[in-house]
Amino acid sequence: MIKLIEESTAYLQDKGFENPEIGIILGTGLGQLTEEIEVLATASYNHIPNFPTATVEFHKGKLIYGNLAGKKVVVMQGRFHVYEGYSLQDVTFPVRIMEKLGIKTLLVSNAAGAINLDFKKAELMLIDDHINLQGSSPLAFKGVEELGERFTDMSAPYNAEINSKLEHIASQNNITLHKGVYASVVGPQLETRAEYRMLKIIGADAVGMSTVPEVIVANHLKLKVAAVSVLTDECDPDNLAPVDIGDIIANAGKAEPDMITLFKELIKSL
Repeated sequence: MIKLIEESTAYLQDKGFENPEIGIILGTGLGQLTEEIEVLATASYNHIPNFPTATVEFHKGKLIYGNLAGKKVVVMQGRFHVYEGYSLQDVTFPVRIMEKLGIKTLLVSNAAGAINLDFKKAELMLIDDHINLQGSSPLAFKGVEELGERFTDMSAPYNAEINSKLEHIASQNNITLHKGVYASVVGPQLETRAEYRMLKIIGADAVGMSTVPEVIVANHLKLKVAAVSVLTDECDPDNLAPVDIGDIIANAGKAEPDMITLFKELIKSL
């Protein structure tokens, strides 16, 4: 793993990826943030040694380096999922590369379904805690202790200071920003009515198919982490309609300007 990380990092450094401060992972339908960046270098995933390749049609598959709100950032435009057939180590490999390049903070976005029916689609949820339902850990491999402490503490996986800043920014900009617990499942199928009821019982406010593996690895690497879910559908088991992927993407698009405001104003303050 160390050799693979060094190869990928060296390739990106040669392409001009120099000392980014902040890493950003953009979720489903959330690519417009890249339009706010003064781009200094880009690299397609399929050109980066040892990188997985995004296979989901609405994930672009590009690493972008540049200036955003006065800071050097590296942005994943498109992420990887276990449901694409990748291992948890593959899914989280880019986080290790971004840390090796120099980031100290990781900001994550995702599209999620609202389990908490007080939350509405096209609103945002600040992730305060999570439940890992993906069946394994991205740290469960031989030699992990060479990259960081094996028994990573997860008592506070999301940075309280950054979360507080995001809540303040939301308040200042009249953005509805709920706070809650995100449950991460494997997918790619959506949940049954019984599964939505179970998720509510165990304390989830939203459900998605990403984010938690990357957050675990970011904590393993001692990065500061914050994550925001764009709520794209309402998961009411008593009134469940068939899923409409087009509607999900449309709701992500409606909420995206608010998410961009949150991330840009946050980066200014870091």
